[in-house]
Parts: sequence; C-alpha cells; structure tokens
Amino acid sequence: MPELARAKDQWGWLLTGLGYDQYQDWARGRSWRRGPTYLVVEESPDLSGRTHRRTAPGLNHLAFHAGTPRQVDTMAADAPAHGWTELFPEKYPHAGGPAHFAAYLVNSDGFEVELIATD
Repeated sequence: MPELARAKDQWGWLLTGLGYDQYQDWARGRSWRRGPTYLVVEESPDLSGRTHRRTAPGLNHLAFHAGTPRQVDTMAADAPAHGWTELFPEKYPHAGGPAHFAAYLVNSDGFEVELIATD
C-alpha cells in the first residue's frame, strides 16, 4: 500500500463492516481475519511504485459477500465517509447485470471492491 495509515483506515472500515476482526498489527502492516480467511495490507520498503491501477495487469478487484441488499445499500451509502467512492453509480445496484445486486467501490489508492448481496 502506498500509505499504511490510510490503508488501515479505509480497509479497516470495510473489512470490519464485513465481519472481519483485526488479526495482526506490525510496524509496516496489518491484517484482518474472518474464519480461515485473512487479508493483509502492507507498506513495504521495496515498493516498485506508489500507484495502483485496477486496469493494469494484476489485481482488478476483490469481491465479498456482503449480506442482504439493505446491508449493501448501507455500506455503499457510508463508503464516501471512509475514503471509498462508488463506481458506476448510474447503474447501482445492477452494474453487474439485472440479476446481480452489488456495490462497486474504489478507494483513494485505486483498489476496487465488489460488495455482493447474497441474502
């Protein structure tokens, strides 16, 4: 991550809202865990760049089951206060197709997530 403090805030809000608990914390990183799954953000001294582009080779986005449509609506509405912006707002909540209820969000570092209603 280009700036760990910002990543902790933005990803912390998101992951906590999705039921993850803070798992590990060290000088250059933090992890959150939910069951057997854990995610790590780290500001490595070996970064080759400080910009993530979701359209470049590599990670495009992470998709998460995010509960009911109402829970997805709530997270989408709260996201801007936590550094996340909605992608495709004109197509919300069906940017992924008419039978797919999801919020697509991007944070200030350019990382995209898809919050999918599953209930």
